[in-house]
Amino acid sequence: MDLGSAIATGNTADVFLYNNKVIKLFKEYLPPTEATYEAKKQKFAYSCGLNVPRVFEVTKINGRQAIVMEYINGETLGQQIQNKMGSVEHYIDIFVNVQKEIHTVKIHQDDEVESMAEKLNRQINSAPTLGEEQKIKLLSRLSSLQYEPKLCHGDLHPYNLLVSNELISIIDWVDASAGDPRADVCRSYLLFSSYSHELAELYLRSYCDKTNLSEKAILEWLPIIAGARLNEKISPQETKRVEKIVGQFCANN
Repeated sequence: MDLGSAIATGNTADVFLYNNKVIKLFKEYLPPTEATYEAKKQKFAYSCGLNVPRVFEVTKINGRQAIVMEYINGETLGQQIQNKMGSVEHYIDIFVNVQKEIHTVKIHQDDEVESMAEKLNRQINSAPTLGEEQKIKLLSRLSSLQYEPKLCHGDLHPYNLLVSNELISIIDWVDASAGDPRADVCRSYLLFSSYSHELAELYLRSYCDKTNLSEKAILEWLPIIAGARLNEKISPQETKRVEKIVGQFCANN
């Protein structure tokens, strides 16, 4: 099947627009259940009433796993921020409101949503640049943090929000889990800070102002989230920055 040129490309998949539907075509090296795994999470988020593209089918196209889903015609919130930095507070406000809505979804035992604790444990243990002592300290901190599980996106940043006719659609659900909203916010904070410290601080203040959470409670998760990020394909510069966060925590604990 000739899908034409990709409209987006990432570490794990290429995205195409075909017959007014989005086709997410996964890279060959991924496990054979990757598309089903992601589609299941996206379907769950859709079933909770969140504004998420509808999944039509999980299939194989040109020998590769694929998810066929609803096409949302719009631009990302990240693009809007880039184009109108003078309105950044307005866009951060939109971002926080969407994330808060995700965090209102309570997880029940029969929902079969992946556990955040198990996911982070796996990522930290698999991070190639972490030492054994660092892993032990990070996992000890992880096991000490208590929370009521809520739906967490796991990788929410402005480029995972599509704006169309004033509606915001949330995409890329592969990292979703049942976990602590504080950890989800901390992940977004870490991603914002890789781009701009000032933007990250604005985001964190905004989220805390709209909730009963404190910055301290959110940043308790920072070394854990940083350690898990070292299991991802990130730039040498980002690796060094994240390793510094982990190193400072381990030196003081």
